[in-house]
Amino acid sequence: MKRTSPVPLDISSDEDDKPSQSNGIKNLSISKRPKLEPTSITNPAKQVITQELLTKSAKMYQEYMKEMPIPSQHMSVIPFSSWTGLAKSMKQMYKQPLHYLTNIRIKEWDQMREIVGNDVALDTVIHPCKAETNIWLMEEVHRLTSSYQYLAKLWIQDPMYYTFIDSDSPQL
Repeated sequence: MKRTSPVPLDISSDEDDKPSQSNGIKNLSISKRPKLEPTSITNPAKQVITQELLTKSAKMYQEYMKEMPIPSQHMSVIPFSSWTGLAKSMKQMYKQPLHYLTNIRIKEWDQMREIVGNDVALDTVIHPCKAETNIWLMEEVHRLTSSYQYLAKLWIQDPMYYTFIDSDSPQL
């Protein structure tokens, strides 16, 4: 089969007033097309987050976290250099999410160390078993005693709250 060479086309914009042979318009008495205003495309799946919706989500989240048992024994000693690193390792090892409030507190602890400029590995300052126990104790308090109304109040104030909710948690 023999291919033909492409025919060059001159593409013109809608702003061409005069017809020419190159833009393929013959001299017809047709006026210019009206320009359309650009329309914004909205995402129909995007939800409007209301206080009521956040309160309902916080209640579901808190009930889910209350049902999860706290591990009763250490699996192994976890070396770590930051609180966030220890928490991440614990989540992987025990296959459990940590509570939103626990994640916030852990981030704050790391920020406190950064302000001081403490570059020493954390597991040389505090024994890994004690650090892990400390996080599990705090986790137990958050799981069993936090009110969903308080969580909803915090979530309303923080539009990025979901970044501190572990992906293992149910879809809110």
